[in-house]
Amino acid sequence: LTMSSATSTASLPSGLNVLTTFPDVLFIPEIIFGGLVWILVASSRVQLPMLQGWVMFVSVFCFITSTTLLCLYICGVHGGSSSWITLVSGCDNCLLCCCCTPESLYHINQAIKVADGVFFPLQVFAFVATLLYVIHKVGSLLRWKSS
Repeated sequence: LTMSSATSTASLPSGLNVLTTFPDVLFIPEIIFGGLVWILVASSRVQLPMLQGWVMFVSVFCFITSTTLLCLYICGVHGGSSSWITLVSGCDNCLLCCCCTPESLYHINQAIKVADGVFFPLQVFAFVATLLYVIHKVGSLLRWKSS
């Protein structure tokens, strides 16, 4: 992973180079773990539908956002623009607002507690996905600050 190419606006990655720069390389595990959370929540029986609905919204929103941003990076839509860094930083803010506010963490925790038979894997995957979003956000903020 090359940190120097990720911090310069003139050399924002495009094409498959996205998979070799930090924090953009985190898109792939974000998509994988976000998808696993989505699948486990959808396949579990949660006694409180409102909790399941919120966790499904968060996991689907994060999955779609990460997938869309990865596709846009690979297509080179950014054109090396510094406004692209601001856009990605804003998207990361939305992802973190969904995942890491106290209310969201409470709802996710309650849904995981009452899920039938998938408690431990769901808890692990949700933690890893949230951790990846946080790391990606920090990397994006560092890149935004240096742009």
